[in-house]
Amino acid sequence: MSHVVVIEDEGTVRDVLRFHLERAGLKVSAFENTRDADEALREADALVLDWMLPGESGLSFLRRLRADQELRRLPVLMLTARAAEAERVEGLETGADDYLTKPFSAAELVARVRALLRRSQPETPQHLGNGPLSIDMAAAEATIGPKRLNLTRREFDLLAFLTQNAGRVYSRTELLDRVWGADFLGGERTVDQHITQLRSHLGDEPSRPAFLETVRGKGYRMRVHQEAQREKAGGSEP
Repeated sequence: MSHVVVIEDEGTVRDVLRFHLERAGLKVSAFENTRDADEALREADALVLDWMLPGESGLSFLRRLRADQELRRLPVLMLTARAAEAERVEGLETGADDYLTKPFSAAELVARVRALLRRSQPETPQHLGNGPLSIDMAAAEATIGPKRLNLTRREFDLLAFLTQNAGRVYSRTELLDRVWGADFLGGERTVDQHITQLRSHLGDEPSRPAFLETVRGKGYRMRVHQEAQREKAGGSEP
């Protein structure tokens, strides 16, 4: 689930922003000033930032954000009541990725935030690999060595997602959101069932999995094989 931070000092506007973004299936952390938002920004996928803020203006904060090595690439949608072209240009030149003038519709807000999130996400590679596991995204095929795996579309999507993000733990809720989509009405048991089916295809033993590992109390992750670790590091061992 993508995480959006909102910094807006007007409580009513802040609540409206939170409501519509959460309704669109996004995780939202909302703050009335820049100071309180610092920790949440480290885990954010996008920022919705008001221009006029107490203490430090949104424009001043944006300058600091773009100078921060960790946050300089965070997508930013700036909100303002200022409609003059010169002011819009100033916001964009300071580092805003997009600009929305108040008042605005909920549909336009959500569409612009989603567009920022899409542009900021890396493209899925055409081929994924992890040890003997190979995935051809274009052909929607997965193999273990010479053996082709007979997967359903959802099994393939789940396997590809976990392989692309090997080493990272995902909760059942996160997997439902990222693989099935926010509109899916099924429950977390669906994820467990698909993991069980994938383990059968992969020849995984649940007690000693070579690929799909259960992390107690947290969720699932794809184990990174040594060959993939060396490739990620940029070379093989001597």
